Amino acid sequence: MASEWSQDIYIRAYRFAAEAHWNSRKKQIVPGTDIPYLMHFSMVAMEVIAALEKESALDGNLAVQCALLHDTIEDTYITYDRLADQFGIKVADGVHALTLDDSAGADLSKQERRRLQMEDSLKRIRKQPREIWMVKMADRITNLQPPPGHWSRDRVHRYRLEASEIHRLLEGGSSYLAGRLREKIDIYPGEAVVVE
Repeated sequence: MASEWSQDIYIRAYRFAAEAHWNSRKKQIVPGTDIPYLMHFSMVAMEVIAALEKESALDGNLAVQCALLHDTIEDTYITYDRLADQFGIKVADGVHALTLDDSAGADLSKQERRRLQMEDSLKRIRKQPREIWMVKMADRITNLQPPPGHWSRDRVHRYRLEASEIHRLLEGGSSYLAGRLREKIDIYPGEAVVVE
């Protein structure tokens, strides 16, 4: 049986996210394209909704809201408190867990800093309900498109390894999304990743 979610709640969160990203400090487009960023969070929500059709006993509204709002703290002027006020503590906590901590590893190289931030975020995500795990897997599924042309082979390889780590740590959140993520990793450019 599918997990239910409300279209009205979806529309409210979608509008909030669209306005937040539109009014952000920088022009937000899908990396490597001229496509407005709302396409990204729409695709993440679509992946989550597809999973909710296959999975039961989940809070569909929590999953859908976090999918739509997952980058608002990280990429816009929206704060945790504003999200909590508008959508409740569970949604704000989920979005916070999905947000990379910008202050982590400020003295490290860019690669090490990214690794530390992702490790920290994944630890916080694993303390959240399964719905938040689903959003992270859906986010990476969406991001495993052909990499931007300016990425080096090493960066593509590291991104694929990072995706495999997300899969390893979060696959228990949704067997459907775990399967989708595995398929995307397997066809992503670069060297194959051995999963033990």
